[in-house]
Amino acid sequence: MVEPGRAALVDVGVPEPGPGQVRLDVLAVGICHSDLHVVDHGAGAAWALPFTLGHEICGRVAALGAGVEGPAVGAQVVVHAPVGCGRCPRCVQGRTNYCDERRTLPAAGVGLGVDGGMAAALVVGQERLVAADGLDPALAATLTDAGLTSFHAVEGCRDALAAAGSVAVVIGVGGLGHLAIGILRAAGASRIVAVDTREEALDLGRWAGADVAVAPAGAEAAVRGASGGRGADAVLDFAAVQSSLDLVAVLLRTAGELVVVGSGGGVLPVTKPGPLPSGAGIRLPFWGSRKELVEVVELARAGAVRARTRTFGLGEAEEAFDELRRGAIVGRAVLVPDRA
Repeated sequence: MVEPGRAALVDVGVPEPGPGQVRLDVLAVGICHSDLHVVDHGAGAAWALPFTLGHEICGRVAALGAGVEGPAVGAQVVVHAPVGCGRCPRCVQGRTNYCDERRTLPAAGVGLGVDGGMAAALVVGQERLVAADGLDPALAATLTDAGLTSFHAVEGCRDALAAAGSVAVVIGVGGLGHLAIGILRAAGASRIVAVDTREEALDLGRWAGADVAVAPAGAEAAVRGASGGRGADAVLDFAAVQSSLDLVAVLLRTAGELVVVGSGGGVLPVTKPGPLPSGAGIRLPFWGSRKELVEVVELARAGAVRARTRTFGLGEAEEAFDELRRGAIVGRAVLVPDRA
């Protein structure tokens, strides 16, 4: 990120790890809409420039700084990227995604204000690393945001999914939503309904394991049919545009859980009485903790989480960004730095 509104491929020196740090050779790095918000829409305008983009990182340990006793050189790892103050109780617990000082921090995460993984190599603190040996690097990279954010979103409504016959709805079967389907199944959802406006996204939902995949016009009937008329125990909105937030109130069961994951700019009135059913709970999750990333990696090892990825070389980053802008990526776009 070289200046506001412009990212470019440039040559920089190979970083050397300091005390407590590790240098990684990057194997794969995901691209998500957060990157587009930074490049195209000025998100993080207060962050210092330049910095290297890329917050979904899988790499191989290449060098250890002084005092590092953890991962061995050659180990494959993923990076827990959220930045925190390091001092507040939540940061001490590993929940840097909910740092008490988040609004005043100089960056949001590795690749979001400080140098990230859209490069051949990067340096990070050893405390950020989670072992990921044996996983396909493209899949492993997606676990650090698309998988972690989805897992954290599902964790908050796990109790609602525990009952026999529970129904979960995923609105927006994109880079995050299709990973959420496998995570929901692992969390105990009996029936999963995927909703999207694009036929290719509905196909992706079926591939990911949804029981039903429908356009918004058919969502209410599908949820009523799956739930015996009660409505969904949990609705996870990965789009959060106006049309999807208008739909959630129709789909949600009394005392159901609404999880707004997307940042599409839609507005949902919260009034009592109002459009939401009685007893409804609402959550606005952000990323996830390091402990949760460990759990996501284990789910992937067990085959419960899989991702549809499309890979690009690092030199093809501009093309990949354009494809994402046009909505032409089905699943998750991933850069592979050593791809010819």
